[in-house]
Amino acid sequence: MEVMSLKSFIGGIHPKDQKQYTKDLPIIKIKASDEVVFPLKQHIGAPCQPIVKVKDEIKVGQVIACSDAFVSSPIISSVSGVVKKIEERMDVSGKMQESIVIANDGLYQKVENNNKQELTYEEKIERIKAAGIVGLGGAGFPTHVKLSVKDPNQVQYYIVNGAECEPYLTSDYRLMLEKTDELIAGIHVLLEMFPKALCYIAIEDNKKKAIHLLKEKCKDEKRIAVKELKTKYPQGGERMLVKVLTGKTLNSEMLPLDVGCIVDNVATVIAINQAVRYNQPLISKVMTISGDGITPSNIEVPIGTSFKRIVEQLGGFKSEVQKLICGGPMMGSALIRLDIPVTKTSSSLLALVQDEVSLFEPSACIRCGRCKDVCPSLLVPQKLYQIATKNDTEAFILNGGMECIECGCCSYTCPAKRNMTQAFKKMKYLVSVNKRK
Repeated sequence: MEVMSLKSFIGGIHPKDQKQYTKDLPIIKIKASDEVVFPLKQHIGAPCQPIVKVKDEIKVGQVIACSDAFVSSPIISSVSGVVKKIEERMDVSGKMQESIVIANDGLYQKVENNNKQELTYEEKIERIKAAGIVGLGGAGFPTHVKLSVKDPNQVQYYIVNGAECEPYLTSDYRLMLEKTDELIAGIHVLLEMFPKALCYIAIEDNKKKAIHLLKEKCKDEKRIAVKELKTKYPQGGERMLVKVLTGKTLNSEMLPLDVGCIVDNVATVIAINQAVRYNQPLISKVMTISGDGITPSNIEVPIGTSFKRIVEQLGGFKSEVQKLICGGPMMGSALIRLDIPVTKTSSSLLALVQDEVSLFEPSACIRCGRCKDVCPSLLVPQKLYQIATKNDTEAFILNGGMECIECGCCSYTCPAKRNMTQAFKKMKYLVSVNKRK
């Protein structure tokens, strides 16, 4: 298969990638906390309900919460020990949600599993569901739902998202280098499930080692091609990848499957391989730890471990930290404290000595049009921001506001330092609330 010439989407920005701190650092293992906390909603869809009670003994790999809803994903223990509490704890968003708290006994006794090898399409889907796999790039959509299609032959393209376009983040890059064979094995699992599909591994051109290695590994693969893309944010957005790689256009009312595509990130594909081939559940997360206030690292950490534990094992903060971010600086969430657990969708912890954003003083819009030029959804953020200040949800919808992917490009490029992205998030939330009413 011929590799396409470098392509990209309309709009976007070029922030400093800041990947130099961690891109050459191998993944190291972090030990779980003495107390491990599992929020009951770590995915898009229905929250789970506990199926254990206080004082129950738990093993690694045991399902501790689940839901009968199709769009949901079970919660699985990453440690062995005893259920200490079932109570509300703070999550990454700063909200309180019901959580299962397990006292880690440090023994890591595992649940025995049946590793049947010959599986039907339906059995593979069931294994992926039972493993608790969701989109590990941050979206958290249950993977078994995404892969459950009426006709597997309708899937034309399976896209592996290795773009990792957020500044600082390098965990997927390290997985491509360190778990290359597992990644390709996972792709084979999926190509068996979708016999008519071609697989494109999409990687930005600032990841030369990964591109070279995967091209070499896939040189004899007839259904797998490495697609080298321009380095530009948000190149890794689902809509951007589908458009650039296939020419097909998505909007907010569509799923990639509507145009014959499925998109999963690198970590998700590796987790699928572990689930289908070895019946192993999702119990750990590979993350990037970076910023000038901490020792840069790529880590693998048991889900439920607190961010405080991670910082302690990396030697603490190097200096006073003003800003903590879970996720990348463009789309991540600010952390207000460290005693918050890692979940399935945690991708990084950034510790920054200076909170540059807090120094910005918004001023009047000068109508320069830069926000429009960089919007990958081809919107007019300036106009949407005016609408948002009036809380006019009807006008917001009419002007395409629901097509906003909340990437932050408009806020990043605005010389008046207007916080447009937060305003659009609020408006989209108001629209969804009104729809539910």
